[in-house]
Amino acid sequence: MDFVRTPENRFERLLDYPFEPHYADLEGLRMHYVDEGPTDAKPILMMHGEPTWSYLYRHMIPVCAAAGHRVIAPDLIGFGKSDKPTSIDNYSYQQHMDWMQSFIDQQGLNDITLVCQDWGSLLGLRLAAENPDRFRAIVVGNGMLPTGDQKAPPAFKIWKNFALHSPWFPIARIINTGSFRKLGPDELRAYDAPFPGKKYKAGARAFPRLVPMTPNDPATEANRAAWKVLERWEKPFLTTFSNGDPIFRGGDRHMQERIPGAKDQSHVTLKGGHFLQEDSPVPFARAINDLLATLA
Repeated sequence: MDFVRTPENRFERLLDYPFEPHYADLEGLRMHYVDEGPTDAKPILMMHGEPTWSYLYRHMIPVCAAAGHRVIAPDLIGFGKSDKPTSIDNYSYQQHMDWMQSFIDQQGLNDITLVCQDWGSLLGLRLAAENPDRFRAIVVGNGMLPTGDQKAPPAFKIWKNFALHSPWFPIARIINTGSFRKLGPDELRAYDAPFPGKKYKAGARAFPRLVPMTPNDPATEANRAAWKVLERWEKPFLTTFSNGDPIFRGGDRHMQERIPGAKDQSHVTLKGGHFLQEDSPVPFARAINDLLATLA
């Protein structure tokens, strides 16, 4: 498939992003990831969503690494410093799953604590359900695993049409709109950095259309199978949703009721919009550390 690679100079001197780059080769495509903290510690896998990249976790990574955890934050293919196939048709739910499966296999990751939000949860929860012996805990903030059996909120339908059809797709402004706080100019530059032109944005435009919207969606059966695993999930499952997300509001209660591992956990509601990592990064990170302290 045809792909582009964002020039390195786009990522120079990014605010609060001092992390050394690491790369994995996934069948000819290069996936970037952050890898901080002790390399022999049990990993926290922080998975971003749409249309962000590992920059989203820049204020959380140091907090968790300082607590003695290894923190791995990949850029999904099509995002961040990772390679970007140029056609929307190159992206599918299953293809993203295959890329992530290859990534954790290559890195030999086990005893993983998943931290996920937005599309990070659509991929991460499937990944955990399909590799249950490799995950020790799950933390979900503003995310879900849809099967197409539930009605999507109106806000999502508007977002899907905008992503597919709008000639204007301002990545940084989208993230700014989804956060309670106003991002500064250096932060906006960082979110725009991976996308210097239209051909770099195919992955970001593709994601909304890949969300299962009907019971006959290509991803529906695999997601239903994942739910069967999650409905028997006894390991810790923590929700850290925000109080101002119009897309996933109520999803925390839904998962708390269906997933056994969520029982008796110290679930928290954090202040923030859809991108709670921008609004409450330290409380989010501390909730992760507090959970893992109970597993030590």
